[in-house]
Amino acid sequence: MKLGVFNPVLGFMPLKEAVPYLTSLGVQTMEMGAGGCPGKSHFNPAELLGHPDKIKEIKQLFKDNNMGICAISCHGNPVHPDKDCAAADHKDFMEAMQLAEELEVEKMIGFSGCPGDSAGSKYPNWVTCPWPDDFLKILDYQWEILIDYWGKTAEEAKKHGVKKIAFEMHPGFCVYNPETCLKLRAAVGDVLGANVDPSHLIWQGIDPVEAIRYLGDAVYHFHAKDTRIDPDNCAKNGVLDTKTYDKILERSWSFRTVGYGNDAKMWKDIISMLRTVGYDDAVSIEHEDGLMSPREGLEKAVNFLKGVIIEETPGAMWWA
Repeated sequence: MKLGVFNPVLGFMPLKEAVPYLTSLGVQTMEMGAGGCPGKSHFNPAELLGHPDKIKEIKQLFKDNNMGICAISCHGNPVHPDKDCAAADHKDFMEAMQLAEELEVEKMIGFSGCPGDSAGSKYPNWVTCPWPDDFLKILDYQWEILIDYWGKTAEEAKKHGVKKIAFEMHPGFCVYNPETCLKLRAAVGDVLGANVDPSHLIWQGIDPVEAIRYLGDAVYHFHAKDTRIDPDNCAKNGVLDTKTYDKILERSWSFRTVGYGNDAKMWKDIISMLRTVGYDDAVSIEHEDGLMSPREGLEKAVNFLKGVIIEETPGAMWWA
């Protein structure tokens, strides 16, 4: 595995400074946002597509600093019920995919998205329970849209040399846990897989280790981000919490940098299970800790993961 960083945490820093800075910390690869929620601070397809000189310059920058690009990320909602929103997010994803092709990157990261409850909806509608029966009808409608969209998009991905699209399993979208990820994968094909981000699994009550075991070879990417459950607030109100992320004292859970939500034993178990199911790719740090600055949270995560990540090929069993 390789120690990686998801670039939005360094959006305040020019790319020419960010890459050597991460190299100096021992980071080996970067996941680059190119649209949607990650933004375009370092990779703006509108400025790069069709400009081979700029693509060459980026490749040289990464090569000179012994840094790889593990994935291109574009997190949006391309099945949004508002057709203008959907079109904008679809356009972002397509342009990010074209950029991946020009940079010779074979993996994309994103969200599955979530439609509304009907053709006349204005906003997404995330269904969380089977009753009243209306909710199941909504789900049937949404999954028809989802399968149709990602079936077509998966075919486009193949044309651009993108071999893997990894969905971040995020509540609020139709793919939010391993079961829903595998459901969409079964309907569309194995170009689709999972971006395992423990932070979004933990607060749902999902054990990341068992989630990885269940997903198996469908694990295509990994975000290193932690969550702390506040036991007192959670005991009173449960885990479904719509308070803003800055209300840390009041929330049932909060995002933390790795090691500040769960201990090293849990993270060692997560990394070990990744290796067990055959994952040997980026461990990409995503920093969204409301208690730390970008630089401090990132550097603490890097130092923590250096003691946890498994880098070398197994070979301890001398009798094998």
